[in-house]
Amino acid sequence: MSKRQRFDSVWDAIEDTPQQAANMRARSELLMALQAWLKLSGKTQAEAARLFGITQPRMSDLMRGKISLFSLETLMDMATRAGLEPRITIKKPKASRSRTAGELAARA
Repeated sequence: MSKRQRFDSVWDAIEDTPQQAANMRARSELLMALQAWLKLSGKTQAEAARLFGITQPRMSDLMRGKISLFSLETLMDMATRAGLEPRITIKKPKASRSRTAGELAARA
């Protein structure tokens, strides 16, 4: 029986590289925040689309979770226009997954 691999997020499990997983994590957080903002704002999709400078069908894509249609930059712009304050958080890697920069430099 094979040992099961554990992942920090679904994106780590399904994306090919750590970079792709990080991008998808950020995009999914922004997309969900924008969906929540629209529901709480009382705006229609058409009103939100005008605010974001997109079409209503594109707004519908966002609300239906079509994450592959939106870049990280586009979602950051939309969140800012919605009055949200998106932030990037940098975490140190877990010791078991990667060495620290100091450890890597010491081995060089």
